[in-house]
Amino acid sequence: MQRRTILSLAIGTALAVSVSIAPAKADHEIKIGVVGPKTGPLAGGAAVSHWPPYRLWEKEVNARGGFKIDGKRHKMKLIEYDDRTNPGETIKAINRLINQDKAHLIMAPYGTGFNLATAPVFAKHGYPQFAIAAVSDKIDVMIKKFPSMFFFLGDTTSYARSVAEIMAKMRDAGKINNRVAMVNVGDTFGIELANAARPVFKKFGFKIVYDKSYPLGTQDLTPVIKAAKASNPDSFVAWSYPPDTFGLAKQAKIEGLKVKVYYSAVATAFPAFSKVYGKSAENILGAGGVANTAKFQDYLKRLKAGTGVDGDYWGTPVYGALTELLTETIEKVGIDRAAILKHIKSNVFDTLMGPVDLRKQNLPIWWTVGQWQNGVFEGVKGTGTSGEKSVKLKSGW
Repeated sequence: MQRRTILSLAIGTALAVSVSIAPAKADHEIKIGVVGPKTGPLAGGAAVSHWPPYRLWEKEVNARGGFKIDGKRHKMKLIEYDDRTNPGETIKAINRLINQDKAHLIMAPYGTGFNLATAPVFAKHGYPQFAIAAVSDKIDVMIKKFPSMFFFLGDTTSYARSVAEIMAKMRDAGKINNRVAMVNVGDTFGIELANAARPVFKKFGFKIVYDKSYPLGTQDLTPVIKAAKASNPDSFVAWSYPPDTFGLAKQAKIEGLKVKVYYSAVATAFPAFSKVYGKSAENILGAGGVANTAKFQDYLKRLKAGTGVDGDYWGTPVYGALTELLTETIEKVGIDRAAILKHIKSNVFDTLMGPVDLRKQNLPIWWTVGQWQNGVFEGVKGTGTSGEKSVKLKSGW
C-alpha cells in the first residue's frame, strides 16, 4: 500500500510538472473543415488548387499565434476529409464536420457538381458556402435559393462565349476556318459547358464537326483524339477536368492533331502542364488566367515555401484571396456564422487579387481564357478584367 501511495504521488507530480512546462494554449480553437478529393479522378487537380491554400492559411495564422479576436488569440485547426471524388462521400463528410466535429466553418468542396449537390446541406445548417471550384449558369438560381452561397469563377456561358469570340476573331482575319471538334468530360461541369457551347458556337457561325462526351476517369483517350483528328477541324475545344486535360494533350501530340486553336479547361493553367509538355504547350489555350501582380507572386512564393506546391494560374489566387478575407472577417466579427455572412455581404476586401466584392454573392471579375506564351500562362480573355494579351495560333507539337 505504501509503495502504491508513493507511486501515485510520483505520477501525480510528474503530470503536474508536464502541465506546468507545456506551451500555453490559445484561448479557443477555431475548427475549419475542408472536404475534397485526395483519391479518385479529381485528386490531382485538388492537390494543386484546393488543399494547399487552406494548409498555408492554417500554418500562417498559427505562426502568429492564431486569429486575434477581442484581444485574445485563437489557434486554427484544419480538419480534412477525402471525399474520393464521390458526391455521396462529400455529403457524408460535411455532415460529419457539422454534427461530430462541430466545425465552425466548412470550406466548399472541389468541383461544380459537388458544390451544387452539397448546397442544401450548407444552407440547412447555416454555413457559408464559398464555391470557388464551380462554374455554372445556375448561379442566379442557386443564390436566390441558398442565400449563404457565394460564387467566384463566373457562369458557364461566359467561358463558351469567350472561346467562340477568340475563334471568331481569328476566322474573320482569315487565320482559321469554321470547323470545330468539341469534347467534354461527362459530369456536371463538362456537360453544362458543352450544352452552353453548342448554341454559342452556332451563333458565331462555327460548325461542330465532332461532338463527344467521355466518362469522368476515362484512362484511354486515344479514340477521342483519333476521331477528332479524322473530322479535320481547325479548332479543338475540350471542356475537361485535370486527368483528361493532361491525357488529351498527350494523345494529341502522339496522334499529331494539327489544329490552329487548341483549348482545354481545368489544369491547363497548372505549372505542371507547361513542365510536362514544354514547347508543345506553347500557344495552348485554357480556362483561367491571372493578374500577374507582385502580391500574387509573393503568395506563390509563400505557398511553395509553406506547402511545397506550385500554385496554378486560375484557382490559386481566388483561394488565397478567400483565406485573406476570411481572416479579416473572423478577426473583425468573431466566429458567429451569421455575423460572418453579414460582414462579407456588406464589404469589399483588399486581397492579393485586388478588390473582392461579394455583396451580390457572385464575384463580378473573372478570367475565362488564358494561353501559354513563352512559358507563362497569360490571361487573354475575361469578364471585367484588363490587360489581356493577344492570342497566338497553335502551330505544331
